Parts: sequence; structure tokens; C-alpha cells
Amino acid sequence: MSRLPPSASVAEDAGGDRLFAPAAARNLDALCDLLATHAPQKGRALEVASGTGQHVVGFAKRLPGLAWLPSDIDTARRASINAHAAEAVLPNIAPALPLDATSPGWAAEHGPFDLIMLANLLHLIPTAATQSLITEAATALAPGGTLILYGPFKRDGQTTSPGDTRFDAELRAADPTIGYKDNIDMARWLSDAGLSPIDEVDMPANNLAFIARKPSP
Repeated sequence: MSRLPPSASVAEDAGGDRLFAPAAARNLDALCDLLATHAPQKGRALEVASGTGQHVVGFAKRLPGLAWLPSDIDTARRASINAHAAEAVLPNIAPALPLDATSPGWAAEHGPFDLIMLANLLHLIPTAATQSLITEAATALAPGGTLILYGPFKRDGQTTSPGDTRFDAELRAADPTIGYKDNIDMARWLSDAGLSPIDEVDMPANNLAFIARKPSP
């Protein structure tokens, strides 16, 4: 497990098992708009690293035709996901899956999915783990399925704001194997995993989303 600075993951006690992350609340509307534009409208959807559960509740409300499977490696986060889902009383959210999406082999056990969504993880894990996650996600997609990866990234080797420069430096000081990935590398890794076409979408607060699709036979 990477050593992360305190600024990397902030979640507050929201009562019961629920956790609340201010950052998740801030970017939820933008992510829902992104999904409404680029995600399939029906089928099976996996959210990797669901965190507190705030996102998947919002996604399930905005895209009710998708059956959502949230997941997280952390026990407390899975409890929070389930608590948020229970409070929302939505029929299209399954119990949170204990999943380390950087481990090889999970795709064969849990796929296929029409959509795989991941927000704000790749800058917190090493390059090799990122490549493994992309490869497994590509394998887990159904033909024609969509992979959406969102978060802070470098563009052409450069961060895009002083705040991003500071945060990337904090991450690398805590663990030299992690930090912002570059958009050029991301496009190559997605292509190497057999995904095409690959689009980049500029998001608020200097974030970036990659939309990649698994070709149909």
C-alpha cells in the first residue's frame, strides 16, 4: 500500500457507517454529466474504488437503466457505500464488492460489464498498478463496452496549475512510485489493452477524463 499524504483522501464521519468526502460532492454533478453523455444507458456498470459511496448513488439516480456494482478494497469504505445506497433506496445498486482492481485475474471472475467507471485513483497508485488495472478493466468489458477514467493528469509531461504541481510533489514525496500519470502514457496504455477509440475530455478543476471503448467483434 502506498504511503499517502493526508491531503490525498479526506472523508468525514457522516453518521452511522456513512462517510462524506467534500471532493466527491464537488465533482459529482460534472461526473454525472460526463456519464450521461458518454456512458451506455443500460447494462451492467462497475465502479472501481467507489470510496464513500456518494458517487455511485448519484450515478445510479442519473443513469437508472444501468445496474451498478460499486467496489472498494477498504472495509470501512464498503460499509459507507452500502449505507449511502441503503439510505437512497435505489433498486439498481448492488452491495459493494471487495475488489482490488490492480490485481490480475479479477476480470474473469466478475465481468463482463458494459461500463467501468473509475474516479480519482490513478494518481494514488504506482505505474505498474495502473497498467494492470487498465488491462484487467479492458478484459472485463463486454464487446462495445466503455471504460471511463477520471482524475488529475499531466498533459504532455506538465501539470496544469500550481495546485496540481504542489499535490503531485506531495504524492511523490510520500511515495516516489505514485503521482500524476501523463495523458500520452495513458493513451498508449489504453491502446495497448486493445481499447479504441480513445477520447480525452477536459473536466472542471483541471481534471481530465479518458473515454475508451472495447471494439465490437
